[in-house]
Amino acid sequence: MFEAMGQQAVLGIISHVFFIGVSFYALQALMIDKFIKKNHVFQAQLLYIFLSILIGTSVSNFFLTISGWSNQLPYLFQ
Repeated sequence: MFEAMGQQAVLGIISHVFFIGVSFYALQALMIDKFIKKNHVFQAQLLYIFLSILIGTSVSNFFLTISGWSNQLPYLFQ
């Protein structure tokens, strides 16, 4: 039982980090620079990081939830 919980924790961490990285990569395609004031580079970088965390975590939670539900489907047919 504890081993399964540990595996879920590792899967969750890997999923979150992966999707945060993917969202950071995808956000770089946007030209947010037009909306940022001049000489506010650090704030723009923080914005990219926070948006990446927000989007990546949401997508990761979606996939982890779908995965958990799909693992529970066999119980429907018992």
